[in-house]
Amino acid sequence: MGHEYDVQPSVESESAALLEEREKAASSDSDTETKVQNQQDHERPIAPASKVDASETAKHETTEEGDILEERDESLPPRVKSEKVLIKEGVSKQVIKEGQGDGPPPRHSSCFVHYRAWTASTMHKFDDTWNEQQPQELRLGHEKKVLKGLAIGVGSMKIGERALLHISYNLAYGKEGSFSFPNVPPMADVLYEVELIGYQEPREGRVPGEMVVEERIEAADRRRVDGNELFKEGKIAEAMQQYEMALAYMGDDFMFQLFGKYHDMAIAVKNPCHLNLAMCMLKIHRFEEAIGHCSVVLAEDPKNTKALFRRGKARAELGQTDAAKGDFEKARQLEPDNKDVIRELRLIAKQERELYDKQREMYKGLFKPPPTTTTSQSSATHWYSKVWQWIAPLFRIFSKLQRSKEE
Repeated sequence: MGHEYDVQPSVESESAALLEEREKAASSDSDTETKVQNQQDHERPIAPASKVDASETAKHETTEEGDILEERDESLPPRVKSEKVLIKEGVSKQVIKEGQGDGPPPRHSSCFVHYRAWTASTMHKFDDTWNEQQPQELRLGHEKKVLKGLAIGVGSMKIGERALLHISYNLAYGKEGSFSFPNVPPMADVLYEVELIGYQEPREGRVPGEMVVEERIEAADRRRVDGNELFKEGKIAEAMQQYEMALAYMGDDFMFQLFGKYHDMAIAVKNPCHLNLAMCMLKIHRFEEAIGHCSVVLAEDPKNTKALFRRGKARAELGQTDAAKGDFEKARQLEPDNKDVIRELRLIAKQERELYDKQREMYKGLFKPPPTTTTSQSSATHWYSKVWQWIAPLFRIFSKLQRSKEE
């Protein structure tokens, strides 16, 4: 039975108590359903076929503020115009995007953040949670020593704020640096591009690190449900924050400890969050990030039709026609009657025909056929041939008579 991808989200009311209910919800409508920009499908620009996967393309980011370049290479820190403000000795901050939520978070709060990190001297990027599609939990006042400067900077931010932090080496990886992972040289000052997704105050309940498995999955699932409600209200940014915070409860360290029933319970919450984030990214035209979230789901569940469909949509928007077609073909094999998948394949076929027609018109007349003999030339050649057939025998007879006379 094919899934529907309607514009209005369909959010299930799943219970977090029983695994069976989670599995049923995950197989039906566990994530927010939508058709993304159907009205724009027939306006998609024609792009040449491409076999380049998203992982091989240069990543760029479009921001909502004017303080950062609209498009940049994420392998380098952003160039920020705002004034550098001293937070504490060894920690300075430049605001990239103002926060809209509450803050700053109080001490002992569990903060959920995304960040990229570079060594200030060499601009070597050594960490990127956005690239890993996995937000991190940072408990203020309980952080690792190497994240002391980052925690100080995050402690000055509001929810939704993004900033560039300048951290002295003594509040980062110290005199010795780190020679494992991440690889940071000795006495290296550090730059962090960080976004505060949200935080949980100590009075809200036990922090994720102190929760048992069931509590942690339940807390993540509540965030997911809240995100779905916000999405239905059209609050995309707020919905994304909830999905990101839900994922922060289920980081790699936590997931590696799970097996059997508990692993299935966690996946039943985690994958819908990735799929819902992919949907949000499609709506705000952050297609490369949508591809990343779908790829995370497909690594766990290669036959997830929604992940294939949404990744195909994102790739099509980026002009990666061959890759998009491959995703849609796989989705059609899984759900042959899925009308949305069929529609996308027809749209790609139409674009390919239009592109072929344009190329054929462009190169028309470039390679002309070899010149052929004209009718008049052919007739003249035929007349000379006939005359020569009469003259040649006479010439031979005359030559023989001449030789006889001489003898």
